[in-house]
Amino acid sequence: MTDSTDPYRLKRIEMVRQQIQARNITDPGVLEQMAIVERHLFVPDYLRQNAYEDRPLPIGHNQTISQPYIVALMCSLLKPPPDGKILEIGSGSGYQTAILSALAGQVYAVERLRPLFESSKEILAHLGISNITMVLGDGTQGLAGHGPFDGIICAAGGREIPPALIDQLAVGGRLIMPVGDAAGQKLTIIERFADETLNKQEVCNVRFVKLIGKNGWPGDFDNDREL
Repeated sequence: MTDSTDPYRLKRIEMVRQQIQARNITDPGVLEQMAIVERHLFVPDYLRQNAYEDRPLPIGHNQTISQPYIVALMCSLLKPPPDGKILEIGSGSGYQTAILSALAGQVYAVERLRPLFESSKEILAHLGISNITMVLGDGTQGLAGHGPFDGIICAAGGREIPPALIDQLAVGGRLIMPVGDAAGQKLTIIERFADETLNKQEVCNVRFVKLIGKNGWPGDFDNDREL
């Protein structure tokens, strides 16, 4: 995804060292992909010089590309099996999708906003990534026809985890999602064990955009725009 002429290569290396490793992210696969995947391709042109800063950035339609550290944290907490099947809810810019595609066997990425769906699909295709299935729709309902999933990662916050997502989590799988109110959430891990019991763990405070849909926050749902 990169070459020796990439002007942002050193910025990515610095980002990984100062923003991610310094915060105790040690997963070698995650660190490698954060240094490889070109985050500047997933932000608006006018923000490319800011692409490797330690903060989220706007991508239009009242949505953001997450802070690099948060992407790395969520991917490392997910612990995707190398041949696993992953469901991503709220794929947005497609940046986290690209990271996940190198860590797992197959990624199903759901985005509800058509402009983001189309732009991210174009970028990922340009990068030659072939193990991603992009879906335009309501991520709060999951993708029952393609589950169960070895991992589910949600890049939007809800007051609770949609039951459909828990139902579609495979035995031994992990679900990562921000849970709380609009002002802030707890990054939450749900694990499903062989006896079908679930374990819940809260990791840290985060703030994500709302998870809107049938099983999420109320509001107007439209595949073409956010109202």
